[in-house]
Amino acid sequence: MSILNVTDISKSYGGIRALAGCTMAFEEGAINGLIGPNGSGKTTLFNVISGYERADAGRVTFRGTDVTNARPETVFEMGLGRTFQITRIFPRLTVMENMHVASQRQGILGQVRGWNSPAERERATEVLDFVGLTRLAYEPAGGLSYGQQKLLEFAFIVVAKPLVILLDEPAGGVNPTLLRGLADRIRALNSEGVTFVIVEHDMSFVMGLCDRVLVMHQGCTLTAGAPEEVRSNPDVLEAYLGAAPKGTR
Repeated sequence: MSILNVTDISKSYGGIRALAGCTMAFEEGAINGLIGPNGSGKTTLFNVISGYERADAGRVTFRGTDVTNARPETVFEMGLGRTFQITRIFPRLTVMENMHVASQRQGILGQVRGWNSPAERERATEVLDFVGLTRLAYEPAGGLSYGQQKLLEFAFIVVAKPLVILLDEPAGGVNPTLLRGLADRIRALNSEGVTFVIVEHDMSFVMGLCDRVLVMHQGCTLTAGAPEEVRSNPDVLEAYLGAAPKGTR
C-alpha cells in the first residue's frame, strides 16, 4: 500500500524540462530508494512533493489527500519531513539551540522564547542521543563536521515525529562510520513504522538499505522493484552509462 503518490507530474524551468509526466508510488512502512543519473529530476521531484517547487501539471497525494502545490508548512504538519543536499542548520547556534528551533518550528526567533514545556526539551535531548550528538549539545553547530551537521539536520526532522521522511543524498560527504550509524538509525525508525524515501548516488548504501528502489531517467520513471532486480535491469545500466533506455530512441 502506498502512502505517497505522484501522478503525471511535470515541471519545466524555461526550456528545460526537469519532470516529464513522472508517476510513481512510495510504499508505506518501507525504505524506498530513488536513484537515477545526474539531472534525472530526483531533487526536483522532492521539491515538488514537499512544496518547495510548484508543479506545472500533475498531482501529488499524501495519505490519500491531494497536496499538489501545497505550502511546505502544510505538508510538514501533515507528517512529511525532508532534508536537503546542502544542510540547513543555524551554524551560530549551539546544537541544542538548533533543536529548540526545530521544536518550535517558528524560525530562529523561536529559540529566544524559551521551551514551551519540559517535554519538548526532553524530546530534543532524546533525539540528540538517538543520533549520537548528545556530547556536542552545547557546541556551535557550525563547528561540527559535515557528517555531524547532516546528523543534526536529520535530528531536526526526527524531533517532529514525521510519518514519512525524504532524505536527499544523506551519504554525500559522510565518512563510513557516520554513514553506518545513519543507516542503523534509519532502520530503527523504520521498524517503528516511519516510511523513508532516499535519494542517493551511493549504490552500495541504497542497495544494502532499501526494500524497494525506484529509478528515474530524463524526468520520468524508468523502473521500480527490489534492489536485486533493479541492479541487474539492462535499462538501468544503459541509463547510468548515458545511453537512452529501450523504447525511447
